[in-house]
Amino acid sequence: MTTPATRKNMKHPPAVLTNAFYAFYDLHRPAYYAFAEARLPAEEARVAVAYLFSLVADNWTSVVNERCPSAWAWERHTQVIARRSGRTTTPVQDISLLHNHLQLNIGQIAALTGTEPATVAALLAAADREAGDRTGRAADPLEYPRAAAPPRLPVRRPAHRRSKWDWQQVRRRLCSRPADRSCWSAASSSC
Repeated sequence: MTTPATRKNMKHPPAVLTNAFYAFYDLHRPAYYAFAEARLPAEEARVAVAYLFSLVADNWTSVVNERCPSAWAWERHTQVIARRSGRTTTPVQDISLLHNHLQLNIGQIAALTGTEPATVAALLAAADREAGDRTGRAADPLEYPRAAAPPRLPVRRPAHRRSKWDWQQVRRRLCSRPADRSCWSAASSSC
């Protein structure tokens, strides 16, 4: 516990750290609250998010030194939600909620949770597989009907394999005005 005498001796945190915390708070609080509100009653969600950000603020200097501060805060947030709701959830369920219920895209989820976008995509694929099991769809990918083959795109030859005729077409398009046709004389001898 800090006494008035020790408060006078304490240094104030640098403005950079304070501003960084407020930026973190402004960036993450709306999504953290929406996530908490999806799992808890509104009042409990407010309390959980307030507790989380007080925890982050108290440990801000160590949080900033973490490899990924968002991951540290997200782990604490899911722990607080699990403790207050009385049930734990898997990362697949959390990512599915963020994507399907809160309508966040993969990049936003990755920034919020401190994970890689590829990890988020893999967790979403796992959530889709789990949802397929619950909805009665085929769980085995071989049982899904095969999709039609994509249309074939025209093949364009690489620049070093184009014929002289192709280069003449390019020159005609580039030098469409009569005044610009002077560029043909020097260039045509090299082809």
